[in-house]
Amino acid sequence: MKNTLITIVGPTAIGKTALSIKLANYFNSEIISCDSRQFYKEMRIGTAVPEPEELAAAKHHFIQNRSIFEDYNVGNFERDALKKIENLFEKNPIQIMVGGSGLYVDAVLNGLDYFPEVDPKIRENLSKQLQEKGIEFLQKKLKELDIDTYNTIAIDNPHRIMRALEVCIGSNTPYSTFKNKPKAPRNFNLIKVGLNADRDIIYKRINQRVDIMIENGLIDEAKNLYLNKELNALQTVGYRELFSFFDGNFTKEFAISEIKKIRDDLQKGN
Repeated sequence: MKNTLITIVGPTAIGKTALSIKLANYFNSEIISCDSRQFYKEMRIGTAVPEPEELAAAKHHFIQNRSIFEDYNVGNFERDALKKIENLFEKNPIQIMVGGSGLYVDAVLNGLDYFPEVDPKIRENLSKQLQEKGIEFLQKKLKELDIDTYNTIAIDNPHRIMRALEVCIGSNTPYSTFKNKPKAPRNFNLIKVGLNADRDIIYKRINQRVDIMIENGLIDEAKNLYLNKELNALQTVGYRELFSFFDGNFTKEFAISEIKKIRDDLQKGN
């Protein structure tokens, strides 16, 4: 049998973890996690890391294996994940990958687009503008420089906006022109399983998950990370809103409602 990677994708709280464990047990395989925030050991509650019994039910990789203080990006993950998958295929020709971050899933399945190197000072300047002028300023700038990217990325994600802008500014070329170029095919079969449900059910599950996170101590977890709130890893739904609460810009109730709202809105693009 040719090596085959079964990848499970779908919206938040749809049941990807449970299905991946069942498949891993059935095929005697291991699980590659593609959730770009579950990498970080300091962010357990707010990223909905699988429960200890779930992690014990099947061997998982790339969960809480990094620190928020490490510089780790999708290119690093593509390299590391492909190496791990190749090693796992030596044990078993069928392996499981479970998606949480679409960009990271796509990097493993299809490869990354090539982007030119840019001067790090450009990102430093963009970070300063974000802090001083807010995300709306960067959104407007991206709309002027690359309307195609503006219309297709998660426009509320400051990291994605800064990444697109630094390429636009550093290369004097729209970020979108570097995307979707032909890439080298993978040397294994791909099976992609997409889970879905009615929107009302998904939103209800998301809201319930947020309530459980709060009950389990998300506010205290975010409080412990507050002094490092400018780190890229912490530009994440669930933490950003609580940081605004700590800053006095949101009430606690409004911060929680915003977490639910933004998580719901993110599913509309799926």
